Amino acid sequence: MIKNYTVTEINRNFLIKVYGVDQEGNKVNKLVGVSGLLKLIGLELAGKFIAKAFARMLDKFTCKLRRGLQITFYAH
Repeated sequence: MIKNYTVTEINRNFLIKVYGVDQEGNKVNKLVGVSGLLKLIGLELAGKFIAKAFARMLDKFTCKLRRGLQITFYAH
């Protein structure tokens, strides 16, 4: 459970796309679920971004990290 949302609820409401460079320096451009997002950015940042995405509920919500990773939430 991440910030009062279940994994099923998050995956049901959003497609999550990750673009940029991961921690090992590999280029990433793929759709991920909640588990993939947690592996890439960790629980704390994922919780913040998911809470913002649910609060705004836009068609497309983008979050950018300083290390060059961009996470986009697409609402269903």
